[in-house]
Amino acid sequence: MPDHSQPAARETQIVYPVMTRAFGLAIIVLSGLQLMVVLDGTVANLALAPLQADLGLSDAGRNWVLTSYALAFGGLMLLGGRLGDAFGRKKMFLTGVIVFTLASLLCGLAFNEATLVGARALQGVGAAIASPTAFALVATTFAPGPVRNQAIAIYAAMTGVGSIAGLILGGALTQVSWRWIFLINVPIGAIIVVLAVVSLKETAGVRLPLDFPGAVLGTLGCTGVVLALSEGTELGWLSPVVVGSLVAGLVLLGLFLAVERRAENPLLPFSLFADKDRVATFVAIFFAGGVMFSLAAFVALFVQDILGYSPLSAGLAFVPFAFGLGAAAFITSKLVVRIQPRWLVMTGAAIMVGWLLFSVLTMNADSSYFPGIFFPVIGIGFGVGMASIPLPLCAIAGVPATEIGPLTAIALVAQTLGGPVALAVVGALATSRTLSLGGIAGPANLMNDAQLGALSSGYMFALFCCAMFALVAGLAAFFIRFTPQQVAQAQAAQEDVQSV
Repeated sequence: MPDHSQPAARETQIVYPVMTRAFGLAIIVLSGLQLMVVLDGTVANLALAPLQADLGLSDAGRNWVLTSYALAFGGLMLLGGRLGDAFGRKKMFLTGVIVFTLASLLCGLAFNEATLVGARALQGVGAAIASPTAFALVATTFAPGPVRNQAIAIYAAMTGVGSIAGLILGGALTQVSWRWIFLINVPIGAIIVVLAVVSLKETAGVRLPLDFPGAVLGTLGCTGVVLALSEGTELGWLSPVVVGSLVAGLVLLGLFLAVERRAENPLLPFSLFADKDRVATFVAIFFAGGVMFSLAAFVALFVQDILGYSPLSAGLAFVPFAFGLGAAAFITSKLVVRIQPRWLVMTGAAIMVGWLLFSVLTMNADSSYFPGIFFPVIGIGFGVGMASIPLPLCAIAGVPATEIGPLTAIALVAQTLGGPVALAVVGALATSRTLSLGGIAGPANLMNDAQLGALSSGYMFALFCCAMFALVAGLAAFFIRFTPQQVAQAQAAQEDVQSV
Protein backbone atom coordinates (compact mmCIF):
# COMPACT_ATOMS: atom_id res chain seq x y z
CA MET A 1 0.00 0.00 0.00
CA PRO A 2 1.36 3.46 -0.77
CA ASP A 3 2.25 5.60 2.19
CA HIS A 4 -0.01 8.67 2.33
CA SER A 5 1.22 9.82 5.73
CA GLN A 6 3.54 12.44 4.17
CA PRO A 7 2.36 15.07 1.68
CA ALA A 8 3.74 14.66 -1.82
CA ALA A 9 6.78 16.81 -2.50
CA ARG A 10 6.00 19.66 -4.86
CA GLU A 11 8.80 20.80 -7.11
CA THR A 12 8.85 24.33 -8.38
CA GLN A 13 10.52 24.93 -11.66
CA ILE A 14 11.31 28.30 -13.20
CA VAL A 15 9.82 28.59 -16.65
CA TYR A 16 11.92 30.70 -18.98
CA PRO A 17 10.38 32.36 -22.07
CA VAL A 18 12.99 30.70 -24.32
CA MET A 19 13.72 27.06 -23.46
CA THR A 20 14.85 25.31 -26.62
CA ARG A 21 16.51 27.53 -29.23
CA ALA A 22 18.35 30.80 -28.69
CA PHE A 23 17.80 32.29 -32.13
CA GLY A 24 14.47 34.09 -32.31
CA LEU A 25 12.82 37.45 -31.69
CA ALA A 26 14.19 37.85 -28.17
CA ILE A 27 17.86 37.56 -29.09
CA ILE A 28 17.31 39.73 -32.18
CA VAL A 29 15.95 42.45 -29.90
CA LEU A 30 18.68 42.23 -27.25
CA SER A 31 21.65 41.78 -29.58
CA GLY A 32 20.17 44.40 -31.94
CA LEU A 33 20.37 46.98 -29.18
CA GLN A 34 23.98 46.02 -28.49
CA LEU A 35 24.80 46.29 -32.19
CA MET A 36 23.17 49.74 -32.40
CA VAL A 37 25.09 51.07 -29.37
CA VAL A 38 28.44 49.76 -30.66
CA LEU A 39 27.77 51.05 -34.16
CA ASP A 40 27.00 54.49 -32.80
CA GLY A 41 30.32 54.69 -30.99
CA THR A 42 32.27 53.61 -34.07
CA VAL A 43 30.61 55.63 -36.81
CA ALA A 44 30.86 58.94 -34.94
CA ASN A 45 34.67 58.88 -35.29
CA LEU A 46 34.39 58.75 -39.07
CA ALA A 47 31.93 61.65 -39.13
CA LEU A 48 34.06 64.08 -37.10
CA ALA A 49 35.76 65.73 -40.08
CA PRO A 50 32.54 66.23 -42.14
CA LEU A 51 30.69 67.33 -38.99
CA GLN A 52 33.26 69.98 -38.16
CA ALA A 53 33.25 71.31 -41.71
CA ASP A 54 29.44 71.37 -42.03
CA LEU A 55 28.53 72.85 -38.65
CA GLY A 56 31.69 74.91 -38.20
CA LEU A 57 32.57 73.25 -34.90
CA SER A 58 35.55 74.28 -32.84
CA ASP A 59 38.15 71.61 -32.09
CA ALA A 60 36.77 71.32 -28.56
CA GLY A 61 33.21 71.12 -29.90
CA ARG A 62 34.24 68.38 -32.32
CA ASN A 63 35.67 66.36 -29.44
CA TRP A 64 32.51 66.93 -27.39
CA VAL A 65 30.53 65.03 -30.03
CA LEU A 66 32.32 61.92 -28.72
CA THR A 67 32.85 63.02 -25.13
CA SER A 68 29.27 63.97 -24.23
CA TYR A 69 28.02 60.51 -25.25
CA ALA A 70 30.76 58.65 -23.38
CA LEU A 71 30.40 60.73 -20.20
CA ALA A 72 26.65 60.17 -19.96
CA PHE A 73 26.97 56.49 -20.90
CA GLY A 74 29.80 55.71 -18.48
CA GLY A 75 28.63 57.97 -15.67
CA LEU A 76 25.08 56.61 -15.56
CA MET A 77 25.70 52.97 -16.53
CA LEU A 78 25.75 51.59 -12.97
CA LEU A 79 22.55 53.45 -12.12
CA GLY A 80 20.95 52.28 -15.38
CA GLY A 81 21.48 48.65 -14.48
CA ARG A 82 19.95 49.14 -11.04
CA LEU A 83 16.92 50.93 -12.50
CA GLY A 84 16.14 47.70 -14.36
CA ASP A 85 16.42 45.71 -11.14
CA ALA A 86 14.18 48.15 -9.26
CA PHE A 87 11.40 48.91 -11.76
CA GLY A 88 11.42 45.93 -14.11
CA ARG A 89 13.98 45.17 -16.80
CA LYS A 90 11.63 45.10 -19.77
CA LYS A 91 10.13 48.46 -18.83
CA MET A 92 13.51 50.12 -18.40
CA PHE A 93 14.90 48.46 -21.54
CA LEU A 94 12.05 49.96 -23.55
CA THR A 95 12.60 53.33 -21.87
CA GLY A 96 16.30 53.30 -22.73
CA VAL A 97 15.71 52.30 -26.36
CA ILE A 98 13.05 55.00 -26.82
CA VAL A 99 15.32 57.68 -25.31
CA PHE A 100 18.25 56.52 -27.49
CA THR A 101 16.08 56.51 -30.63
CA LEU A 102 14.57 59.97 -30.04
CA ALA A 103 18.04 61.34 -29.23
CA SER A 104 19.35 59.86 -32.49
CA LEU A 105 16.62 61.75 -34.35
CA LEU A 106 17.65 64.97 -32.60
CA CYS A 107 21.30 64.32 -33.53
CA GLY A 108 20.36 63.89 -37.18
CA LEU A 109 18.40 67.16 -37.13
CA ALA A 110 21.02 69.16 -35.17
CA PHE A 111 21.79 72.60 -36.57
CA ASN A 112 24.67 73.77 -34.35
CA GLU A 113 27.22 72.61 -31.79
CA ALA A 114 24.94 72.93 -28.74
CA THR A 115 22.04 70.96 -30.20
CA LEU A 116 24.30 68.16 -31.41
CA VAL A 117 26.30 67.83 -28.18
CA GLY A 118 23.10 67.93 -26.09
CA ALA A 119 21.46 65.25 -28.23
CA ARG A 120 24.58 63.08 -28.02
CA ALA A 121 24.50 63.33 -24.21
CA LEU A 122 20.84 62.24 -24.32
CA GLN A 123 21.88 59.29 -26.49
CA GLY A 124 24.35 58.33 -23.77
CA VAL A 125 21.57 58.44 -21.15
CA GLY A 126 19.45 56.08 -23.27
CA ALA A 127 22.36 53.71 -23.81
CA ALA A 128 23.21 53.74 -20.07
CA ILE A 129 19.66 52.53 -19.29
CA ALA A 130 19.20 50.07 -22.15
CA SER A 131 22.63 48.43 -22.47
CA PRO A 132 23.12 46.97 -18.95
CA THR A 133 19.44 46.06 -18.80
CA ALA A 134 19.71 44.17 -22.09
CA PHE A 135 22.44 41.89 -20.80
CA ALA A 136 20.52 41.29 -17.56
CA LEU A 137 17.47 40.29 -19.63
CA VAL A 138 19.51 37.48 -21.19
CA ALA A 139 19.56 35.77 -17.78
CA THR A 140 15.79 36.01 -17.32
CA THR A 141 14.81 35.20 -20.91
CA PHE A 142 16.95 32.18 -21.85
CA ALA A 143 17.00 28.91 -19.96
CA PRO A 144 20.33 27.92 -18.29
CA GLY A 145 22.56 25.64 -20.29
CA PRO A 146 23.16 25.50 -24.05
CA VAL A 147 20.32 27.92 -24.88
CA ARG A 148 21.65 30.69 -22.65
CA ASN A 149 25.24 30.03 -23.71
CA GLN A 150 24.19 30.43 -27.36
CA ALA A 151 22.35 33.65 -26.52
CA ILE A 152 25.37 35.09 -24.69
CA ALA A 153 27.63 34.15 -27.61
CA ILE A 154 25.32 35.90 -30.09
CA TYR A 155 25.01 38.95 -27.85
CA ALA A 156 28.79 39.19 -27.32
CA ALA A 157 29.47 38.73 -31.04
CA MET A 158 27.55 41.92 -31.76
CA THR A 159 30.41 43.92 -30.23
CA GLY A 160 32.87 42.57 -32.78
CA VAL A 161 30.41 42.69 -35.66
CA GLY A 162 29.36 46.22 -34.73
CA SER A 163 32.95 47.44 -34.58
CA ILE A 164 33.75 46.26 -38.11
CA ALA A 165 30.33 46.94 -39.63
CA GLY A 166 30.37 50.41 -38.10
CA LEU A 167 33.58 51.24 -39.95
CA ILE A 168 32.12 50.26 -43.32
CA LEU A 169 28.49 51.28 -42.86
CA GLY A 170 29.43 54.47 -41.06
CA GLY A 171 31.86 55.44 -43.79
CA ALA A 172 29.29 54.78 -46.52
CA LEU A 173 26.53 56.72 -44.74
CA THR A 174 28.83 59.63 -43.92
CA GLN A 175 29.70 60.01 -47.60
CA VAL A 176 26.02 60.62 -48.27
CA SER A 177 25.56 62.83 -45.19
CA TRP A 178 26.84 62.67 -41.64
CA ARG A 179 23.22 63.02 -40.50
CA TRP A 180 22.43 59.51 -41.68
CA ILE A 181 24.75 57.87 -39.15
CA PHE A 182 22.27 59.05 -36.53
CA LEU A 183 19.01 58.91 -38.50
CA ILE A 184 19.58 55.23 -39.37
CA ASN A 185 19.02 54.46 -35.68
CA VAL A 186 15.43 55.74 -35.83
CA PRO A 187 13.85 52.88 -37.86
CA ILE A 188 16.12 50.33 -36.15
CA GLY A 189 15.11 51.61 -32.72
CA ALA A 190 11.43 51.58 -33.64
CA ILE A 191 11.68 47.94 -34.79
CA ILE A 192 13.48 46.97 -31.57
CA VAL A 193 10.74 48.58 -29.46
CA VAL A 194 7.95 46.77 -31.31
CA LEU A 195 9.70 43.39 -31.16
CA ALA A 196 10.63 43.91 -27.49
CA VAL A 197 6.99 44.46 -26.54
CA VAL A 198 6.08 41.16 -28.23
CA SER A 199 9.02 38.94 -27.25
CA LEU A 200 10.31 40.01 -23.81
CA LYS A 201 8.77 39.19 -20.42
CA GLU A 202 8.73 41.64 -17.55
CA THR A 203 10.75 40.91 -14.40
CA ALA A 204 9.64 41.65 -10.87
CA GLY A 205 11.18 44.80 -9.45
CA VAL A 206 13.26 44.69 -6.29
CA ARG A 207 12.80 47.90 -4.32
CA LEU A 208 16.39 48.72 -3.41
CA PRO A 209 17.55 52.24 -2.53
CA LEU A 210 18.81 53.95 -5.67
CA ASP A 211 21.92 56.11 -5.49
CA PHE A 212 20.67 58.96 -7.69
CA PRO A 213 22.82 61.60 -5.91
CA GLY A 214 25.97 59.54 -6.50
CA ALA A 215 25.22 59.04 -10.21
CA VAL A 216 24.47 62.74 -10.78
CA LEU A 217 27.45 64.04 -8.77
CA GLY A 218 29.89 61.62 -10.40
CA THR A 219 28.73 62.40 -13.93
CA LEU A 220 28.64 66.18 -13.43
CA GLY A 221 32.03 66.12 -11.70
CA CYS A 222 33.67 64.32 -14.62
CA THR A 223 31.90 66.69 -17.04
CA GLY A 224 33.26 69.75 -15.23
CA VAL A 225 36.85 68.48 -15.32
CA VAL A 226 36.59 67.45 -18.98
CA LEU A 227 35.00 70.79 -19.91
CA ALA A 228 37.93 72.66 -18.34
CA LEU A 229 40.50 70.51 -20.12
CA SER A 230 38.67 70.76 -23.46
CA GLU A 231 38.13 74.52 -23.48
CA GLY A 232 41.46 75.57 -21.97
CA THR A 233 43.30 75.95 -25.27
CA GLU A 234 40.58 78.08 -26.87
CA LEU A 235 39.37 80.21 -23.94
CA GLY A 236 42.68 80.38 -22.06
CA TRP A 237 43.67 78.37 -19.02
CA LEU A 238 42.93 81.29 -16.66
CA SER A 239 39.52 81.96 -18.21
CA PRO A 240 36.72 82.15 -15.61
CA VAL A 241 34.84 79.43 -17.50
CA VAL A 242 37.83 77.07 -17.46
CA VAL A 243 38.84 77.72 -13.85
CA GLY A 244 35.22 77.63 -12.68
CA SER A 245 34.54 74.34 -14.50
CA LEU A 246 37.67 72.73 -13.07
CA VAL A 247 36.93 73.85 -9.50
CA ALA A 248 33.27 72.85 -9.76
CA GLY A 249 34.20 69.46 -11.23
CA LEU A 250 36.70 68.69 -8.46
CA VAL A 251 34.24 69.80 -5.75
CA LEU A 252 31.49 67.64 -7.23
CA LEU A 253 33.82 64.64 -7.39
CA GLY A 254 34.72 65.21 -3.75
CA LEU A 255 31.02 65.31 -2.85
CA PHE A 256 30.54 62.12 -4.90
CA LEU A 257 33.12 60.30 -2.79
CA ALA A 258 31.50 61.59 0.41
CA VAL A 259 28.05 60.44 -0.73
CA GLU A 260 29.34 57.01 -1.73
CA ARG A 261 30.85 56.46 1.73
CA ARG A 262 27.45 57.01 3.35
CA ALA A 263 25.04 55.67 0.71
CA GLU A 264 22.89 52.69 1.73
CA ASN A 265 23.31 51.10 -1.70
CA PRO A 266 26.33 52.89 -3.25
CA LEU A 267 27.16 52.74 -6.93
CA LEU A 268 30.85 52.53 -5.99
CA PRO A 269 31.35 50.27 -2.94
CA PHE A 270 34.71 51.20 -1.43
CA SER A 271 35.18 47.69 -0.07
CA LEU A 272 35.87 46.54 -3.62
CA PHE A 273 39.03 48.68 -3.70
CA ALA A 274 40.72 47.21 -0.64
CA ASP A 275 42.94 45.03 -2.86
CA LYS A 276 45.93 46.96 -4.27
CA ASP A 277 46.15 44.56 -7.22
CA ARG A 278 42.58 45.42 -8.18
CA VAL A 279 43.23 49.14 -7.86
CA ALA A 280 46.18 48.77 -10.24
CA THR A 281 43.90 46.82 -12.58
CA PHE A 282 41.31 49.62 -12.66
CA VAL A 283 44.04 52.20 -13.31
CA ALA A 284 45.34 50.13 -16.24
CA ILE A 285 41.80 49.70 -17.59
CA PHE A 286 41.16 53.46 -17.33
CA PHE A 287 44.28 54.42 -19.29
CA ALA A 288 43.87 51.61 -21.85
CA GLY A 289 40.33 52.84 -22.49
CA GLY A 290 41.71 56.33 -22.98
CA VAL A 291 44.17 55.10 -25.60
CA MET A 292 41.45 53.35 -27.62
CA PHE A 293 39.04 56.29 -27.52
CA SER A 294 41.57 58.98 -28.45
CA LEU A 295 43.46 56.89 -30.98
CA ALA A 296 40.34 56.12 -33.03
CA ALA A 297 39.35 59.78 -33.16
CA PHE A 298 42.69 61.23 -34.21
CA VAL A 299 43.64 58.57 -36.74
CA ALA A 300 40.21 59.04 -38.39
CA LEU A 301 40.81 62.81 -38.49
CA PHE A 302 44.36 62.42 -39.84
CA VAL A 303 43.48 60.19 -42.78
CA GLN A 304 40.56 62.43 -43.77
CA ASP A 305 41.93 65.93 -43.07
CA ILE A 306 45.57 65.34 -44.07
CA LEU A 307 45.56 62.38 -46.48
CA GLY A 308 42.23 63.30 -48.08
CA TYR A 309 40.51 59.94 -47.54
CA SER A 310 36.77 59.76 -47.95
CA PRO A 311 34.81 58.58 -44.88
CA LEU A 312 34.29 55.17 -46.52
CA SER A 313 38.00 54.81 -47.31
CA ALA A 314 38.82 55.86 -43.75
CA GLY A 315 36.49 53.17 -42.41
CA LEU A 316 38.02 50.48 -44.60
CA ALA A 317 41.50 51.60 -43.54
CA PHE A 318 40.61 50.67 -39.94
CA VAL A 319 39.43 47.12 -40.71
CA PRO A 320 42.91 45.55 -40.22
CA PHE A 321 42.86 46.92 -36.67
CA ALA A 322 39.99 44.55 -35.85
CA PHE A 323 41.88 41.58 -37.30
CA GLY A 324 45.02 42.43 -35.29
CA LEU A 325 42.95 42.77 -32.14
CA GLY A 326 41.10 39.50 -32.79
CA ALA A 327 44.32 37.55 -33.42
CA ALA A 328 45.88 38.86 -30.21
CA ALA A 329 42.70 38.15 -28.24
CA PHE A 330 42.71 34.53 -29.41
CA ILE A 331 46.36 34.02 -28.50
CA THR A 332 46.19 35.89 -25.19
CA SER A 333 43.09 34.02 -23.99
CA LYS A 334 45.19 30.83 -24.16
CA LEU A 335 48.30 32.36 -22.56
CA VAL A 336 46.56 34.16 -19.70
CA VAL A 337 46.10 30.93 -17.72
CA ARG A 338 49.79 30.07 -18.11
CA ILE A 339 51.63 33.39 -17.84
CA GLN A 340 51.27 36.00 -15.12
CA PRO A 341 48.78 38.51 -16.57
CA ARG A 342 50.86 41.60 -15.86
CA TRP A 343 53.51 40.44 -18.33
CA LEU A 344 50.89 40.05 -21.06
CA VAL A 345 49.42 43.49 -20.37
CA MET A 346 52.87 45.07 -20.27
CA THR A 347 53.83 43.34 -23.53
CA GLY A 348 50.64 44.58 -25.18
CA ALA A 349 51.29 48.10 -23.90
CA ALA A 350 54.88 47.97 -25.18
CA ILE A 351 53.65 46.90 -28.62
CA MET A 352 51.19 49.81 -28.65
CA VAL A 353 53.87 52.28 -27.58
CA GLY A 354 56.30 51.01 -30.20
CA TRP A 355 53.88 51.20 -33.12
CA LEU A 356 52.49 54.57 -32.01
CA LEU A 357 55.97 56.09 -31.81
CA PHE A 358 56.82 54.54 -35.18
CA SER A 359 53.71 56.22 -36.60
CA VAL A 360 54.68 59.59 -35.11
CA LEU A 361 58.10 59.37 -36.76
CA THR A 362 56.98 58.11 -40.18
CA MET A 363 53.42 59.26 -40.93
CA ASN A 364 52.97 62.53 -42.84
CA ALA A 365 50.96 64.04 -45.69
CA ASP A 366 52.82 61.84 -48.21
CA SER A 367 52.20 58.53 -46.43
CA SER A 368 50.78 55.70 -48.51
CA TYR A 369 48.32 53.26 -47.00
CA PHE A 370 50.54 50.25 -47.63
CA PRO A 371 52.86 49.88 -45.83
CA GLY A 372 52.84 53.27 -44.07
CA ILE A 373 49.44 52.96 -42.38
CA PHE A 374 48.49 49.30 -42.76
CA PHE A 375 51.24 47.87 -40.55
CA PRO A 376 50.87 50.41 -37.71
CA VAL A 377 47.09 49.89 -37.70
CA ILE A 378 47.31 46.11 -37.49
CA GLY A 379 50.25 46.28 -35.03
CA ILE A 380 48.47 48.66 -32.66
CA GLY A 381 45.37 46.46 -32.88
CA PHE A 382 47.46 43.45 -31.85
CA GLY A 383 48.86 45.36 -28.87
CA VAL A 384 45.38 46.46 -27.79
CA GLY A 385 44.12 42.87 -27.97
CA MET A 386 47.00 41.53 -25.90
CA ALA A 387 46.57 44.18 -23.21
CA SER A 388 42.78 44.18 -23.04
CA ILE A 389 42.06 40.46 -22.53
CA PRO A 390 43.75 39.90 -19.13
CA LEU A 391 42.52 43.14 -17.49
CA PRO A 392 38.79 42.30 -17.09
CA LEU A 393 39.79 38.90 -15.67
CA CYS A 394 42.15 40.57 -13.19
CA ALA A 395 39.25 42.81 -12.10
CA ILE A 396 37.31 39.75 -10.86
CA ALA A 397 40.21 37.51 -9.77
CA GLY A 398 39.95 36.11 -6.27
CA VAL A 399 36.43 37.35 -5.46
CA PRO A 400 33.23 35.40 -4.67
CA ALA A 401 30.63 34.95 -7.39
CA THR A 402 28.37 37.57 -5.80
CA GLU A 403 30.94 40.32 -6.54
CA ILE A 404 31.71 39.38 -10.15
CA GLY A 405 28.78 41.39 -11.52
CA PRO A 406 29.55 44.64 -9.66
CA LEU A 407 33.28 44.44 -10.38
CA THR A 408 32.69 43.74 -14.08
CA ALA A 409 30.37 46.76 -14.24
CA ILE A 410 32.90 49.01 -12.49
CA ALA A 411 35.65 47.84 -14.87
CA LEU A 412 33.41 48.73 -17.83
CA VAL A 413 32.68 52.15 -16.34
CA ALA A 414 36.41 52.77 -15.80
CA GLN A 415 37.09 51.89 -19.43
CA THR A 416 34.23 54.06 -20.71
CA LEU A 417 35.10 57.12 -18.60
CA GLY A 418 38.80 56.81 -19.44
CA GLY A 419 37.92 57.72 -23.01
CA PRO A 420 36.49 61.24 -22.60
CA VAL A 421 39.05 62.22 -19.97
CA ALA A 422 41.91 61.11 -22.21
CA LEU A 423 40.38 62.76 -25.28
CA ALA A 424 40.08 66.05 -23.39
CA VAL A 425 43.75 65.94 -22.38
CA VAL A 426 45.04 64.70 -25.72
CA GLY A 427 42.80 67.09 -27.67
CA ALA A 428 43.99 70.09 -25.66
CA LEU A 429 47.64 69.16 -26.14
CA ALA A 430 47.18 68.46 -29.86
CA THR A 431 45.43 71.79 -30.43
CA SER A 432 48.14 73.64 -28.49
CA ARG A 433 50.77 71.96 -30.66
CA THR A 434 48.94 72.98 -33.84
CA LEU A 435 48.56 76.59 -32.71
CA SER A 436 52.20 76.83 -31.60
CA LEU A 437 53.31 75.92 -35.15
CA GLY A 438 51.18 78.60 -36.79
CA GLY A 439 48.09 76.54 -37.39
CA ILE A 440 44.50 77.49 -36.67
CA ALA A 441 41.65 75.71 -34.92
CA GLY A 442 38.63 74.72 -36.96
CA PRO A 443 37.70 72.79 -40.11
CA ALA A 444 40.60 71.58 -42.27
CA ASN A 445 38.87 72.64 -45.50
CA LEU A 446 39.48 76.29 -44.54
CA MET A 447 43.27 75.87 -44.07
CA ASN A 448 46.18 76.59 -46.41
CA ASP A 449 49.11 74.21 -46.88
CA ALA A 450 51.17 75.64 -44.03
CA GLN A 451 48.23 75.41 -41.64
CA LEU A 452 47.51 71.84 -42.74
CA GLY A 453 51.16 71.02 -42.00
CA ALA A 454 50.73 72.38 -38.49
CA LEU A 455 47.49 70.40 -38.12
CA SER A 456 49.30 67.22 -39.20
CA SER A 457 51.95 67.83 -36.55
CA GLY A 458 49.19 68.31 -33.99
CA TYR A 459 47.64 64.98 -34.93
CA MET A 460 50.99 63.24 -34.66
CA PHE A 461 51.50 64.79 -31.24
CA ALA A 462 48.10 63.34 -30.29
CA LEU A 463 49.41 59.88 -31.22
CA PHE A 464 52.50 60.54 -29.10
CA CYS A 465 50.19 61.36 -26.15
CA CYS A 466 48.30 58.11 -26.80
CA ALA A 467 51.65 56.31 -26.56
CA MET A 468 52.23 57.93 -23.16
CA PHE A 469 48.79 56.79 -21.96
CA ALA A 470 49.62 53.26 -23.11
CA LEU A 471 52.91 53.51 -21.22
CA VAL A 472 51.07 54.48 -18.02
CA ALA A 473 48.68 51.53 -18.50
CA GLY A 474 51.70 49.22 -18.83
CA LEU A 475 53.37 50.67 -15.74
CA ALA A 476 50.16 50.24 -13.73
CA ALA A 477 50.02 46.61 -14.89
CA PHE A 478 53.43 45.99 -13.32
CA PHE A 479 51.76 46.24 -9.89
CA ILE A 480 49.12 43.60 -10.72
CA ARG A 481 50.28 40.49 -8.87
CA PHE A 482 47.50 38.04 -9.72
CA THR A 483 48.74 34.58 -10.68
CA PRO A 484 47.71 32.55 -13.74
CA GLN A 485 45.81 30.23 -11.36
CA GLN A 486 43.75 33.12 -9.96
CA VAL A 487 43.00 34.34 -13.48
CA ALA A 488 42.01 30.82 -14.57
CA GLN A 489 39.63 30.63 -11.59
CA ALA A 490 38.20 34.06 -12.52
CA GLN A 491 37.72 32.90 -16.10
CA ALA A 492 35.85 29.79 -14.91
CA ALA A 493 33.79 31.78 -12.40
CA GLN A 494 32.86 34.31 -15.08
CA GLU A 495 31.67 31.53 -17.37
CA ASP A 496 29.69 29.96 -14.49
CA VAL A 497 27.99 33.27 -13.69
CA GLN A 498 27.09 33.81 -17.34
CA SER A 499 25.66 30.31 -17.66
CA VAL A 500 23.47 30.56 -14.52
